[in-house]
Amino acid sequence: MLLNKKLQKDYTTSSVYYQIKLPLDLEILIPSDDLVRLLSAFVEGMELSDIYKTYGKIKKNQASPRQLFKIIIYASMNRIYSSRDIETACRKDINFMYLLEGKPAPDHATIARFISLHFSQCSKKTLAEVTGILYELGEISGKSIFIDGTKIESAANKYTFVWKKLLRNVSPDCLTKSKFW
Repeated sequence: MLLNKKLQKDYTTSSVYYQIKLPLDLEILIPSDDLVRLLSAFVEGMELSDIYKTYGKIKKNQASPRQLFKIIIYASMNRIYSSRDIETACRKDINFMYLLEGKPAPDHATIARFISLHFSQCSKKTLAEVTGILYELGEISGKSIFIDGTKIESAANKYTFVWKKLLRNVSPDCLTKSKFW
């Protein structure tokens, strides 16, 4: 008769193959002055009703549109643009896990669908709101404008265009009067 029955597997004998999994508290591992915390707080203060209007139904155990927006912005801040690379970052990078708030990492199709179907419909208004908030906080001055080769119509003449090389300093009131904003 055996007196010593093993009721539980001994994980110390084969520690190469087994690892004890504990819940990971991401709040401790991310410094308090990290940019991911600033981004998360910034997006939490935004009104994202335009993005939510593009959804018919939001599933419970998936990342919310607000979390996907945070992920897309943070990926752009880190120069990650591919949906497959963003998916990999969501699985491996602790900052992306922090933005997901315990939800499972979205696959690349979900990320690409969010960008093409949901975010593209309201991106101009949402990013203009970001610019307005940053201008009110004093993070950007509004004195200079940086463009990517886009033609901007000049106030001098209907058929005059201002090119990137000619644009040096622009007053902040010019940005508010523009018909593109």
